[in-house]
Amino acid sequence: MLETGQAPPLTSEPRKPAHPLLRRKPVEQLVAEGGQGEGGSLRRSLTMWQLTMISIGATLGTGIFVVLGEAAPKAGPAVTISFIIAGLTALFSALSYAELAGSVPVSGSSYSYSYATMGEFIAWICGWCLVLEYAVSVAAVAVGWGQYLNELLDGTIGFTIPEQLAAPLGEGGWINLPSLAVVLLAMVFLMRGAKESARINTIMVAVKIVTLVLFIGIGVLGIKSGNYAPLAPLGVTGISAAASTLFFSYIGFDAASTAGEEAKNPKKDLPRAIMLSLGIVTVLYVLVAFVAVGAMPWQDFKGTEAALAQIMTDVTGTSVWGVVLAAGAVVAIASVVFAVLYGQTRILFAMSRDGLVPKVFAKVDEKTGAPRANVVIVSLFCGALAAFIPLGELANATSIGTLFAFALVNIAVVILRRTKPDMPRTFKVALFPVTPILGFLACGYMMYSLPGATWVAFGVWMAVGLVVYFLYGIRRSSLATAEK
Repeated sequence: MLETGQAPPLTSEPRKPAHPLLRRKPVEQLVAEGGQGEGGSLRRSLTMWQLTMISIGATLGTGIFVVLGEAAPKAGPAVTISFIIAGLTALFSALSYAELAGSVPVSGSSYSYSYATMGEFIAWICGWCLVLEYAVSVAAVAVGWGQYLNELLDGTIGFTIPEQLAAPLGEGGWINLPSLAVVLLAMVFLMRGAKESARINTIMVAVKIVTLVLFIGIGVLGIKSGNYAPLAPLGVTGISAAASTLFFSYIGFDAASTAGEEAKNPKKDLPRAIMLSLGIVTVLYVLVAFVAVGAMPWQDFKGTEAALAQIMTDVTGTSVWGVVLAAGAVVAIASVVFAVLYGQTRILFAMSRDGLVPKVFAKVDEKTGAPRANVVIVSLFCGALAAFIPLGELANATSIGTLFAFALVNIAVVILRRTKPDMPRTFKVALFPVTPILGFLACGYMMYSLPGATWVAFGVWMAVGLVVYFLYGIRRSSLATAEK
């Protein structure tokens, strides 16, 4: 006999567990587990400005120092328009990231967002893409750092590191020691914890912003109005082609979302950091490009990897300022290695906590609050890639992995709006659902335009990922063990 007011017992059958490939991790569970690791917890110590500096640190680097030399010959003086178009394309995905980062403030970034909306299998694919994006990016950027270091040494003391020690096997050397060194240096700093790491990153980001502002201030003295005519010598096609090249200069703004479990006020600060970092980077890119094509004829950019340093030398008539710019580039690229390596460790931290990769990646040091074993393993792996492996098309595959993750984030926003319409959101995508749909289509177009060799490299990487998932992750995931 039921007491008055007592609810009748449920008579329906228990809900059948979802297919292993489709099981989702509830948003509430993702948020509740935030910061929890093996043997300790991550510490919430990062402010909004430190989060912004992490995103700028991961974005602002080789793009403006190197890729401008590739884009200017395609678009001519209209390369500034190409930068704006690429920035607007990145903005579509940045808005989706901002909404999800404020709603689901966890370290897994797009991996965790996919887990909550599209299921474990898609989440694994996304996470595996992020491993490719971050790990190979660290290695590729580290190689670029070694090249700028040699330029700086040559300009200051007239010495360069011998090719045998500055290039990997297959490219004329035995080992790329500078590339290995910068990764190991970043490892040492990251092992000290998020708070100390953020301070070091902020200093490096400040140095590279000052370097670019210095370039703008000196380069503007060399502007010749005739260099801007004709504005678009290769037409709209050239502007579009340059924009596709420059889009990858914006990759990295999502780095702040990997710090979701170490932010003091993640729901408010993460969206602000993502949008603010993209805005600062875009303004700097456009100003630098405008000054650069005004100070040097666009035809002269072809084949030039150090165009900014050359412009500084031409305008001032001395190599001193070119050396100063090279020094700034060394710091700028080092900060990219630092910030991207940080993001990689935090994504693996989230995947490890979910049981999809070994638990060692989620082990937290009680003294520093950092996943030190994770940092060491990832750093040694990335350092070995940079030191010994000619990256070739594998480096290009980072682009397709990034775009795939961006596309999933745009889908996740739409799904979460439908499944959890009343969820508190500190930031909302404008013009929903048009904006995320445009973001998805833009990512798809960029992926389609990549060369066939990149797709082959991506296919091989994904095949390896599927083997790992079906032999390890599908049985060991925390959701799988909870169903037993």
